[in-house]
Amino acid sequence: MIWDDTGYLISKNKYSENSLIVELFTKNHGKVSGIVYGGSSKKIKNYLQIGNKLFANYNSKNQNRIGYFKFEIIEASSPFFFDNKEKLNCLISAMQLIRILNAEAQKNLEIYDLIDNFFKLLKSENWIQNYIYWELELFSLLGYDLELEKLVKKEINNNNIEYSTQSSFEKRKVPNFLIEKNVIAENKELLAGLKLVGDFLEKSILRPNNLSFPKNRVSFINSIQ
Repeated sequence: MIWDDTGYLISKNKYSENSLIVELFTKNHGKVSGIVYGGSSKKIKNYLQIGNKLFANYNSKNQNRIGYFKFEIIEASSPFFFDNKEKLNCLISAMQLIRILNAEAQKNLEIYDLIDNFFKLLKSENWIQNYIYWELELFSLLGYDLELEKLVKKEINNNNIEYSTQSSFEKRKVPNFLIEKNVIAENKELLAGLKLVGDFLEKSILRPNNLSFPKNRVSFINSIQ
């Protein structure tokens, strides 16, 4: 099986002294794993950065054996954020979510386009808020819609609009920007939003599928506190 495609590098791990096993999310083949021979060499490893967009040639003897990649760089997106700890952590966290939430070899153009949009939002003014919306869209595309608008109760306290959810265990405040998309959130609200979305991720997506919570998302949240 031989094919060419474009894709984003979403993970890499050492395979041997000179080689790597990498995962790409490609336009026409979805998430694909493969070996990069010589991937740890100085010539190649400089552009094998998480998030970089690559042209890939994939070769495998059969569908039951891991194949190998040859790459050409299309766009080196990651280096733009090497000096920004918060954005770099966000990038790694986002690519980890793409990796753990998508099945192998399932084409999904909406997810591919969502990765395209991710790099645009990192350059936006309210990028953390836009990233939270990005996560919610990712979950929705994979069949896990939080649907907060249907769950919240609206109240007016001291002329301020407040939203909350009520369960048999607790009443939980929902940051306004998750309901009213025209609201610009403060840092405290953004952290509350990330925690709420993270709880949904763990309880409704990861735990039922026996998946571990991504450590890089924790690192991202810690970096912006």
